Amino acid sequence: MDNLPDNRADIKDFLATRRAKLLPEQVGLPAGSRRRVPGLRREEVAVLAGVSTEWYARLEKGNISGVSDDVLSSVARALQLSEEERTYLFELAKAARPRNRVAPRRKDGELAAPVQWMVDTMTMSAAFVRNGRLDVVGSNPLARALHAPMFASETTTAHGHANFARYHFLDPASRDFFVDWEAGAAATAALLRAEAGREPNDRDLRELVGELSTVSPEFRALWGSHDIRFRHDGIKRLQHPVVGYLELTYQSLALPTLPRAVNELSVYTAEPGTVHEEHIKLLTSWAATTATW
Repeated sequence: MDNLPDNRADIKDFLATRRAKLLPEQVGLPAGSRRRVPGLRREEVAVLAGVSTEWYARLEKGNISGVSDDVLSSVARALQLSEEERTYLFELAKAARPRNRVAPRRKDGELAAPVQWMVDTMTMSAAFVRNGRLDVVGSNPLARALHAPMFASETTTAHGHANFARYHFLDPASRDFFVDWEAGAAATAALLRAEAGREPNDRDLRELVGELSTVSPEFRALWGSHDIRFRHDGIKRLQHPVVGYLELTYQSLALPTLPRAVNELSVYTAEPGTVHEEHIKLLTSWAATTATW
C-alpha cells in the first residue's frame, strides 16, 4: 500500500481553488477590506458547512478519508459546487478510503468486436471510442479522415496510438486544426483532471499528466486551475487540410467494459442541408480512396 499514489494533494488543491473562486457577496457575507487573498476564508466555509474551522482546515489539507457523505454534501453546498464538481469531490473521497486504495489496476483491452462493428456502420458520422486518458482505442474510417492531422502527428506515431491530449498540447499544428484551441485545451485538461479523480492508481495517466505538465506551460496552468469536466458534447469547429472549415456537433456515450474500464463513444455529425454536410460527404469519399491510418 505504501507504493500507491496519495490523492491528498488533489483534494487540497481542489477545495482551495473552489474556495478562492467564491466571492463573499455570493454567500451573503460582506466583502470587507482586509482580505489578503481572493475568495472565502476557511472559517467562513466552515460556518457555511456547519463544521468547526479546525475540522474544515484538516479537510482542506487532504484528510478526507472517513468523512461521511452528509458532511461532504454540506461542504459541497457551502462551496456552491456544480453537479460535476460535487461528483468529483465524492470520487476523491471514495478513492481516499483504504478499501479502495488497493483496487486492481484498470485494464485496457482491445475494443470488443460488436462495438467496432457498430462504429464501422456509421458511414455519415465520424465515430471513435476513447478511454479516460483520451487514447483513441477504436474509430471508423471517417473519424480517421476527419482527424487525419492527429493520426499523422508525431505524437501518435511515436506512441503507437492517437491521444487527444498529446496532440492538442504537444503538436503546434493542432492550433491550426482546432479553431477553438483555447476552449478545447481547457476541456481536455478538465477531462483528464476528472479521470484522475476516478482513477488515482492509473500509472499511465499520471505519466501522461507528467509529460504534458513538463512540456506544455498551457497544460500546466490549466491543470493547476483544477477545473473538471465529465460530460463531453457540444460544437466542434475544425480547419481540415482537405475539405476546409467544418462545424460539427458531437455527443459522447459511456461504454462500460470489464473489469473496470469505462470507454466513451464520441460521434461527430453535420447539420443536414448545410455546407458542412457537403464537406463531410467529400471527406467520406476522400477516406474511401485514402490508405487507412
